[in-house]
Amino acid sequence: MINTEAIFNIKTEDEFNTQALNVFKFQFQNNKVYRSFCDLLYVHPSDISSYRDIPFLPIDFFKTRDILSSNAPIQETFSSSGTTGNLTSKHHVTQLSIYETSFRKAFQLYYGNVEDYVILALLPAYLERNGSSLIYMVNDLINQSKHPESGFYLNNLSELSETLKRLDAKGQPVLLIGVSFALLDLVEQQQFNLKNTIVMETGGMKGRRKELIRTELHQILKQGFGVQHIHSEYGMTELLSQGYSKGNGIFNCPPWMKILTRDPEDALTILDDNASGGINVIDLANVNSCAFIATQDLGKCYNNNTFEVIGRFDNSDIRGCNLMVL
Repeated sequence: MINTEAIFNIKTEDEFNTQALNVFKFQFQNNKVYRSFCDLLYVHPSDISSYRDIPFLPIDFFKTRDILSSNAPIQETFSSSGTTGNLTSKHHVTQLSIYETSFRKAFQLYYGNVEDYVILALLPAYLERNGSSLIYMVNDLINQSKHPESGFYLNNLSELSETLKRLDAKGQPVLLIGVSFALLDLVEQQQFNLKNTIVMETGGMKGRRKELIRTELHQILKQGFGVQHIHSEYGMTELLSQGYSKGNGIFNCPPWMKILTRDPEDALTILDDNASGGINVIDLANVNSCAFIATQDLGKCYNNNTFEVIGRFDNSDIRGCNLMVL
């Protein structure tokens, strides 16, 4: 078994490397899909001494296989949103307590005590379906905040506007977390001049609006809310950890999560810092599924352990890995 307490108390690069190698060995032994993937690459834990050399499982496997490193009963299955006819990702979680520890500790790390905030959630696309890991996280943070005015808003934008203005005016710290299209709907209806509110977008137009580049989206939201910065959350169904940006699209990861970039032409080659490529994620909270995932996002890593998301691969752009037929 893996010592999750050690994972959530990583302090140094060496400690991260040690825990990543431990998780890799554990998942190589206990995850049949990941083991088959490593075998096809002729990679064995005895060959690996650095987390940079661990194989990253293409994220699409979460659409076609059960990615599990545990025989324990499944407590929750998180699923991605998808258009009609498309396969959706499914992330089977056997220990919800690990997910809760991950997002609670990360929030504490970047934003302090959750009880200091009223949390207002504008996440209609997620509320309208089952199985959202984002809704699970935000609902828990709302409960942890212990503020009676914390809560979800669906289409009641006028009520949200009044609550937001009233709380901000009396100096109450507020976290407004919303999906991009809904935040745009809100600032088209109301003008704000917020002084005590963090506005955090979770990305995605979900087919409701034309996609915008980040700088354009953030400029509209900054003007509409009257704030200097728009915060962002980087997470996905297949992960149990999140990265956070406090502005300018530059994300930080908690100590048990790390982002690498891979060569777009050769999926098995990891790039140096400051080079753009496909985003690979190490999320050690994924101890019971797969902690090493090659996503379909494009990004750039910097030498201070921050990263930037710059786009997504089209299916036609995904090269260098013919192992999806596994």
